[in-house]
Amino acid sequence: MNSRNMRLTTAAIALLGGVGLSGCATKGYVNEQVAAVSQRVDALEQRLQQTDATAQGAAQSAQAAAGEARNANQRIDALTGRIDAIEQLLAARRPRN
Repeated sequence: MNSRNMRLTTAAIALLGGVGLSGCATKGYVNEQVAAVSQRVDALEQRLQQTDATAQGAAQSAQAAAGEARNANQRIDALTGRIDAIEQLLAARRPRN
């Protein structure tokens, strides 16, 4: 190998070594990044639990309202039958003139 090739090889090895070593993350850096992501995940989990509780409360309220609406419709149906009966009685009566 001539001197020029030896210098190029040495420079290439040094360059590759420098690039390779600079790409490694330290354990502390990784721990910092993981901790930050973990905090965000924890906050999102807490918000999700709150949202889930709110949704469950809304579902219970909707079910209660549906039950009340069914009861009101049943009462209206019962009253409709009574009103129809009264209208038939009034129609069958003769005028008092």
